[in-house]
Amino acid sequence: MSISNDSTRVPPLAGLTGVYVIDPVHSTIGFSVRHAMITNVRGRFTAFEGLLKLDGSRPSRSEAYLSVQTGSLETGNGERDAHLTGPDFLDSSTFPLMSFRSTGCLDAGGGRFRVSGYLRIKDIELPIRLDLELGGASRDAAGNHRVGFEGSAVLRRADWGLDRNAGPAAGGALIDDKVKLILDVSAVRLNQALAA
Repeated sequence: MSISNDSTRVPPLAGLTGVYVIDPVHSTIGFSVRHAMITNVRGRFTAFEGLLKLDGSRPSRSEAYLSVQTGSLETGNGERDAHLTGPDFLDSSTFPLMSFRSTGCLDAGGGRFRVSGYLRIKDIELPIRLDLELGGASRDAAGNHRVGFEGSAVLRRADWGLDRNAGPAAGGALIDDKVKLILDVSAVRLNQALAA
């Protein structure tokens, strides 16, 4: 089954109903943040898992759960990665996981959705909203049903106590408080027997 993301028609969402597991090999959980107010530093997490419970007939009843290993952060610079996963920021030795759980889903039309939920980083859990777009759905070479979503959210580091090196006192090392979370997710539908 292939779904067009043409905004001139509503995709046949009913065919997507089911329980899906996120495929980390074909998915990206990343972020972008301004550094020194002149450029963006980008990174990603390489170890995560998630579950999607999609109700195509009533998208508002859909659910999403995601767990990310904070120590799997990569920015392309080992020293920076160690700093970001250390006690000044994510403190992955004390808080090895961050997680997201949805609380609602609004069908915005044209394959776009607004997903509300709670993001837990360290010991702080706060509400966020993800803007998602259906990338498509199809059977892969192994015959599995797949669905893809792309999306983003803007977070404030200070809300989770990750505001070290923010503000004028940091001088040339200034890191913006706003972080853009970027998701590109491919998920595989479980067998109906397993999804029941």
